[in-house]
Amino acid sequence: MAEGIGFYEVAQGMTLEEAVQEAKRCLQCKNKPCRSACPVQIDIPAFIGKIAQGDPEGAYQVLSKMSALPAVCGRVCPQETQCESKCVRGIKGKPIAIGRLERFAADWHREHVREETPRPQANGHKVAVVGSGPAGLTCAGDLARLGYQVTVFEALHVAGGVLMYGIPEFRLPKTIVQSEIDGLRKLGVEIDCDTVIGKTLTVDELFEDGYEAVFVGSGAGLPRFMNIPGESLRGVLSANEYLTRINLMKAYLPDSKTPVYRADKVAVVGGGNVAMDAARCALRMGAKEVSIVYRRGMEELPARREEVEHAKQEGILFRTLCNPVEILGGENGEVTGIRCVEMTLGEPDASGRRRPVVKPGSEFELEVGMVIMAIGTSPNPLIRATTPGLETNRHGCIVVEEETGRTSRDNVYAGGDAVTGAATVILAMGAGKTAANAIHQAIQENA
Repeated sequence: MAEGIGFYEVAQGMTLEEAVQEAKRCLQCKNKPCRSACPVQIDIPAFIGKIAQGDPEGAYQVLSKMSALPAVCGRVCPQETQCESKCVRGIKGKPIAIGRLERFAADWHREHVREETPRPQANGHKVAVVGSGPAGLTCAGDLARLGYQVTVFEALHVAGGVLMYGIPEFRLPKTIVQSEIDGLRKLGVEIDCDTVIGKTLTVDELFEDGYEAVFVGSGAGLPRFMNIPGESLRGVLSANEYLTRINLMKAYLPDSKTPVYRADKVAVVGGGNVAMDAARCALRMGAKEVSIVYRRGMEELPARREEVEHAKQEGILFRTLCNPVEILGGENGEVTGIRCVEMTLGEPDASGRRRPVVKPGSEFELEVGMVIMAIGTSPNPLIRATTPGLETNRHGCIVVEEETGRTSRDNVYAGGDAVTGAATVILAMGAGKTAANAIHQAIQENA
């Protein structure tokens, strides 16, 4: 482990005094532009106003009306491109630190309030939720508050989805995630782990068991690779596998028996938050040099600015405008390096970002002993393969009505990464909330 760098949480929260002072900067705009940019429509001025009055529990109650995971969102939501980007204070100065205030209110509630959450009165209807990531947990929580008997089916041995296996402890402590999940259980949500929908049970069998609707929030856990020579060498891993071993299987603990590949020099291919997480984990797992290899420039990095800055501060190297074309190996079949080409940025592509173009004659080799691929993920094909009539697109993502989350199958809804491909926690939560509302309306209309 790199000296002075551990798996303890890096970003620290606010004190009550700091939170009140920051909250008092809020202008309490009547048109609430910050709220319009929130995927789950939190009444942001209202919860900030409660903190300004010195009432953090009141702030938490406002948050919890719209968000099932406020302590999580306060840590990992990209507020800088959503609510904070619309803050009027940000026009001529710094926007209100909405994310840090959300984290403060949620943490305060967890640390100070011990009252039991009253369980809503049952309405006699059953709904199944596939996957216990942010989309599934949000859908389950919203329906449970309306009195539905909700069962969440999770393939892994613990609930939480990507919050547990994907995001490192130093960015999102697992005790925080577990606390949020425990809160949903108190509402009456049942969680069945070690249950793979599409194998243990099918969607059709869930309907046979009496569930009136099914929400699919199974995420996008299938890693992508570049299909370049050398990807089968020992020492080439997907970021998903690497992070799962470290986060879910606790490979970072000194007495852990979980095997995890290690090398002195590590290259992480990609520029998103997952790439930053993998690179920072590799440093903590003992690598002496870790490089982010990304085909565009620093300005085009899709990762959050905060995560990029933390990576820089910890000593991660950024080799931008650089793309691997081959992974090199020695006689023993292990990685010895990567052959790369330099890139320049051309005209914008369909995403609006400038397209990377190979610079002729620019090949060079980089000595590394391990390569982590963090170039995106796709939904697992198991559910679509075992659910007749479920429409998917060419990327394997489930096709839904945007306004409702309805799929091509009657009474089957979907949201989160299973629909969009890999995206953010808060967007997945928004999709779960949309589907929960649509499921409630549909069931009540047919009751």
